Amino acid sequence: MLVQAYLSFEGRCEEALEFYASALGARVEMMMRFKESPDRNMTSPPGTEHKILHAAFHVGDTTLMASDGRCSGKPTFQGISLALTVPDVAAADRRFAALADGGQVLQPLTQTFFSPRFGVVADRFGVTWMVLVAQ
Repeated sequence: MLVQAYLSFEGRCEEALEFYASALGARVEMMMRFKESPDRNMTSPPGTEHKILHAAFHVGDTTLMASDGRCSGKPTFQGISLALTVPDVAAADRRFAALADGGQVLQPLTQTFFSPRFGVVADRFGVTWMVLVAQ
């Protein structure tokens, strides 16, 4: 069994994928736009033909999926956080700062009983990331 996160960016998916490539070294594995859908009966809001119907991308060893969803322009991510485990303090500092660019630090990076570095940040799209160093 496999459980994967599917993120809906409501019209900002391509921007998000570019951000994650820069901030986290993410690699897009697959991307299909609404206009490329093989289902000719599928409808999308007018003017969204170039928006992303579906994408799969890798962050490290993890595959995440994403879409522009209904293209409402209002992505909301509530009740979920993505945990980003990195190998050392320097990587935590670097990734946290990259994700915080244009976002909001919810808990600054600090040493905890379970990790030499842990912090929580909501990125510019509203996705919450818990960044920690593996012990």
